[in-house]
Amino acid sequence: MASFSGFIRKSPPDRLRRFFEERSVDAPEGFDWASDGRGTALVRSIENLLSNLTDRQQDALKAELDHLASLADSNGLISAEQICAGQDIDIEGLEGVQDVLLTLSVNHPQVLDRVAAQTSLMRRTGGRNWSAFQFDDDGFPWALEDETARGSFLTDAIAILDLPDHRKREADWYKSIRVHPITGEETEIVQATIYVEERAESELAFGPSETLERQIVQKVLEVGIACNARGRVVEICARGGKKVRDEYAKSFAKHFAPHADAPVETPRREGLLDTLRQSPEFETEPADSIEKVEVSSLDCYSTGGGFCRFERRGDDENIYQFLERRFSGFSPLKASGWTITGATIRIVLTAREGQRRKTLTVTLRTPNTTTLPNKTEKDRHFVFDLLERWKLIAPPPKETAVVEVV
Repeated sequence: MASFSGFIRKSPPDRLRRFFEERSVDAPEGFDWASDGRGTALVRSIENLLSNLTDRQQDALKAELDHLASLADSNGLISAEQICAGQDIDIEGLEGVQDVLLTLSVNHPQVLDRVAAQTSLMRRTGGRNWSAFQFDDDGFPWALEDETARGSFLTDAIAILDLPDHRKREADWYKSIRVHPITGEETEIVQATIYVEERAESELAFGPSETLERQIVQKVLEVGIACNARGRVVEICARGGKKVRDEYAKSFAKHFAPHADAPVETPRREGLLDTLRQSPEFETEPADSIEKVEVSSLDCYSTGGGFCRFERRGDDENIYQFLERRFSGFSPLKASGWTITGATIRIVLTAREGQRRKTLTVTLRTPNTTTLPNKTEKDRHFVFDLLERWKLIAPPPKETAVVEVV
């Protein structure tokens, strides 16, 4: 867990003062809230202030500061920006992540809880407790605002977790705004954090009589859901393995997208689309049974704000030859100021005896969206292995331990 000392040293003086005032910590007149140099003097001064409180008050304040410090990184700042944009909370002009977190803790404590949940989701994206599911566009809008559907989905969550019906539960639904890191395009995300009363645990603790006693501690389990209705993608962060997250996806489809086919899991992998600035050599092996591989479309973005898409399919000329013929050195692949933000690749497999040729189509979009809808698990693994071989996606992220504060 991060220490609050560093958090205090980096916090704006006025915001820090307001934080302690709201928690009835009285500082003497002339108290210097500014961090000078390494900030050691300020940390010691604040620890002296806290020493005047009761032990319980000290523990509570230090725990809150530790919690804020655990969120004070790039993930925490991005989460705060996304959540606040969805809640119409203006944090423009605040002085960094410490300022943002202190402001939310004073003025919007519920929003701070959402930022914590979102930060946890971001840290786990691509990890073993996270899955994303791609839905086909069936032409019907998702019923994300339907209270009956929300209630039924929450009931299903209790059943999936195999917990008794009497366990307390609560679902916090809210909106956030994700901003594409290259194009600046905004996408509205509907999120839910499901809190469920988990099985109680027995722990040793010092009781009111100041002696060691065994107490029953009620734990809280969290499940995170992020819904991109426009892209038809649902992200699920939950313990219990792939089968459990598959059950959540099925329940989501049943209640919010009843007209859709079963969703397909799509691993989140960083796209390395700069590889496609030149015609790639798609290395294949006889065992792959691949007849042909082609880049059929490229999406490009200009620093001036322009978008363009080029599509080309056919045996006579590939997309690179087409761009060279039409634009030569002025094509977005060669001219300065252009970035590749998306690409579609078609993998044509060799026809087997008595069967038609099979084509696997995969779309890559920056920064980390890889869609391969309506394919079998075997096909998906095959394609992702190829994309790694061709250096079009980064290797899977290594799982890192994350300490949660509940």
